[in-house]
Amino acid sequence: MMLALSFAASLAPLLTASPAIQLHAFAAMGAFALGAVQLLAPKGTIPHRTFGWLWVILMLTVAISSLFIHTIRSFGPFSAIHFLSLWVIGAAPLAALSARRRDIGGHKKRMMALFVFALVVAGYFTFMPGRIMHNVLFGS
Repeated sequence: MMLALSFAASLAPLLTASPAIQLHAFAAMGAFALGAVQLLAPKGTIPHRTFGWLWVILMLTVAISSLFIHTIRSFGPFSAIHFLSLWVIGAAPLAALSARRRDIGGHKKRMMALFVFALVVAGYFTFMPGRIMHNVLFGS
């Protein structure tokens, strides 16, 4: 027996969401795409540094905008995912600073952790049934 996935992609659920959710989602998609390119592109070049700063700005946008999203509530208006946002707000500037200090090993480790945990792992949970991004990809 073969499992068939039905894709009914539509941006309508996202475009009708609150401005905070829209900003958060589009910044996250941009950060994911740019981060993937950064992982594959040559390191230490002017484009790498320029796009790296843009990536940090996108990640901070994702993290800060999440603080205005309260669709899942565990602790007052916040949930456990907001702890990840606070970590990103601290870790992203530190990751950039480690490159400026020529700590390339620390820079690489921090950037990979940000990409994996804040974009890949957290992003995975946005595609769970009932979530907006699930509805964007699969329909409601």
